Amino acid sequence: MTKVISKSRLWTANIMSGVVILFMVFDSVMKFVKPAAVVKGTLELGYGEHHIAVIGTLGLLSTVLYTLPRTSVLGAIMLTGYFGGAVATQIRMDYPLFSHTLFPVYIAILAWGGIWLRDNKVRELFPFRT
Repeated sequence: MTKVISKSRLWTANIMSGVVILFMVFDSVMKFVKPAAVVKGTLELGYGEHHIAVIGTLGLLSTVLYTLPRTSVLGAIMLTGYFGGAVATQIRMDYPLFSHTLFPVYIAILAWGGIWLRDNKVRELFPFRT
């Protein structure tokens, strides 16, 4: 039995997921285009230029899986791992906590929040009690 989702909850879920998708597509595409700022930033983080395309591919693959309804949970799991690597890198670089280090956590919260609002099965796995 599927429960009906209110229009406002569905809109909120779609906006949350849309922000994640747009951010990740932009981020991944920039890793393929390789503007000077992306190359410089990647090198400053301790990664080689040859890693940029691999990072972009992993981000884009995770985002595509997240975008498709049948694989959205798998995509969210993969994005969570991707964001975990970003957090680890930010911590290693001693970047500011709230503006840099936790930014991937904010995006992950939006990703999982969008699925949680939209998917009854995910809500059953992670129930919030009042």
